[in-house]
Amino acid sequence: MSYAGDVTPQEAWDRLQSNPKAVLVDCRTEAEWSFVGVPDLSGIGKQAVLIEWIGFPGGTPNTRFVEQLRAAGVADDAELLLLCRSGARSISAAEAATADGIAGAYNILDGFEGALDEAGHRGSTGWRAVGLPWRQQ
Repeated sequence: MSYAGDVTPQEAWDRLQSNPKAVLVDCRTEAEWSFVGVPDLSGIGKQAVLIEWIGFPGGTPNTRFVEQLRAAGVADDAELLLLCRSGARSISAAEAATADGIAGAYNILDGFEGALDEAGHRGSTGWRAVGLPWRQQ
């Protein structure tokens, strides 16, 4: 594994509450933030950082991802919690952050809305499914 590891959405929430250096980066697309929603950290006095890992449309990689992390104030000693739709893109984002010197970069398992279920739908796992705070953008 070339990043710090994987955490469940609940573990990520607990870390965000207990560690002042914990930062949540939602690396989904702008369309996902707008139409599906975003984590709401206002209740703990924080705000999710929104930086696309893969752009939309066209699925173009964001070559400035790490630069944008740094511009958002993410330091080498941050506990960086990365969230995507299902926990797949955020692995690559965690690897990129780790390669740039952020040793505590974690992937959030199941992401915001989880993988497809047997009926081909999302939403039975992930951030929203476990009842963590979120809001429409």
